[in-house]
Amino acid sequence: MPDYHDDLRLAHVLADTADATTMERFKALDLKVETKPDMTPVSEADKAAEELIRTSLRRARPRDAVLGEEFGSEGRGPRRWVVDPIDGTKNYVRGVPVWATLIALMERTEEGDRPVVGVVSAPALNRRWWAALGAGAYTGRSLTSATRLSVSRVARVQDASFAFSSLGGWEERGRLGGFLDLTRDCWRTRGYGDFWPYMMVAEGSVDMCAEPELSLWDMAANAIVVQEAGGTFTGLDGREGPHSGNAAASNGLLHEDLLAYIGD
Repeated sequence: MPDYHDDLRLAHVLADTADATTMERFKALDLKVETKPDMTPVSEADKAAEELIRTSLRRARPRDAVLGEEFGSEGRGPRRWVVDPIDGTKNYVRGVPVWATLIALMERTEEGDRPVVGVVSAPALNRRWWAALGAGAYTGRSLTSATRLSVSRVARVQDASFAFSSLGGWEERGRLGGFLDLTRDCWRTRGYGDFWPYMMVAEGSVDMCAEPELSLWDMAANAIVVQEAGGTFTGLDGREGPHSGNAAASNGLLHEDLLAYIGD
């Protein structure tokens, strides 16, 4: 199996750069916020962080392609960095500390693109999570000061904690009935939202989570962290990985049950 240590180290450096930029503008009274065509907000910090990441990648990995939420796709090739400069912009612009920079490296295989490196950095929470293919998933302050992640062993929906972002998306897609059935049948529900429930699945503090509509940059880094922690990450259609436009993540033991409630 290829060694992705250098790529993971680079992803940490990119995350350090983004953290400095986003934290500098977090809760700034003069923060500039615009509305994108899809009616979601974007701040000057989103754009600045992605620009810095792209500039660093042009120097460090000039042959690699880049896909980012704010500036689209650049370059071609079998390796592609996928970046969400601020996952949770609505939280960011309101001063809620639950937001993160998501950085993933994906490689092309015969089966399609797959994440091989992922870093999720939430500086306002003072937390970071990361993973590389075949090397496990970790959380901590640095590569040399980290704790290995492992998903829970909860095997029954009745004993499980389920996390989600909102109700609206499930209703819009005609899945509200199954979603509500799941919330009634499981032990505990919480609406943490964005990257955080996936990281808690990887940590074993939440057993399953799902979202009905997402983009690749929302999922790529989360997917490999969950998978390397021993969990399962698919679309609602059961397709493995971050390619379905939506996501279901679990400790693996509960995945068939999760999809039975809310899957296609």
